[in-house]
Amino acid sequence: MPIASLPDLQTLLSGGKRRLALTLAAIESRRGSAEMVALLDAAAKAGKAHVLGLTGPPGVGKSTLTNALVRRARAEGQTIAVLAVDPSSRRTGGALLGDRARIQTDPEDKGVFVRSMAARDRLGGLSDDAIAAIVLLRAIYDRVIVETVGVGQSEADIDLVADTVVLCIQPASGDSLQFMKAGVMELPDIIVVTKADMTDAARRAAADVGGALSLAGHEGDWRVPVIRVSAASGDGLADFAAAMETHRLHLAGGERGARRRAEQEERWVREAIRIRFGTEGLRRAGPIRVAPPGPFASEAAVAARLTSS
Repeated sequence: MPIASLPDLQTLLSGGKRRLALTLAAIESRRGSAEMVALLDAAAKAGKAHVLGLTGPPGVGKSTLTNALVRRARAEGQTIAVLAVDPSSRRTGGALLGDRARIQTDPEDKGVFVRSMAARDRLGGLSDDAIAAIVLLRAIYDRVIVETVGVGQSEADIDLVADTVVLCIQPASGDSLQFMKAGVMELPDIIVVTKADMTDAARRAAADVGGALSLAGHEGDWRVPVIRVSAASGDGLADFAAAMETHRLHLAGGERGARRRAEQEERWVREAIRIRFGTEGLRRAGPIRVAPPGPFASEAAVAARLTSS
């Protein structure tokens, strides 16, 4: 049932999963409305969750890893939301729900929220609606996991929203060479070799990835760790959790995290303008800076200027 009016952020914080689900559903139907823009900008300012972006080829074990991370977060008393970006149905345009079906949660647990969203026309990427959903979720939950369809040259949008990007690689798949060719090695903050119970193959994959990283190089002062994990047995999960916490603390130092989010917000506006008005519209928009009250109001202001010109 649609909601007559959008709740404010404080109401969402105490309104339960059903109200949140209805609000997320309204993102598309009320896109660009003053009410939705105000809610999203308030959420952007209040974002408290550390956003973990999980990407990697289909079948690599992202959903199994997500299940393990959800259980760990709840055991630590942390609330957590999962946004699974699924392939789009050719008939309806909606999400095919493949990833959400593999994420096992207790429907009575109010501290866990799982949502699927369609990739729309951006295969493996994040639509504007998905970005808006993540902004809402990170203002409400302690942790947010974004799980994408896949990864490749045109599927690197996870970097638009994640604080920590995790690239999952499967042993004996040859993925590291393909990722080198696609330039994907520039994206991750952490690399996980899944299915580490395939011991010899997992060791070889980790070595291959280490070599690919040394060739690709990585800017900045963060050294990308390569961790072998078996989500099924739990091996390596503690090391993975430690690496995530280390990267979170790294972002907190010197305001790196704040700068990263500010850069992401500017990129949201640029990408939204490019999708709506094309590269010529983006050129006419000129330099884009996010101004108060926030990125979604800035996007609306630029769009209004371009529409009237």
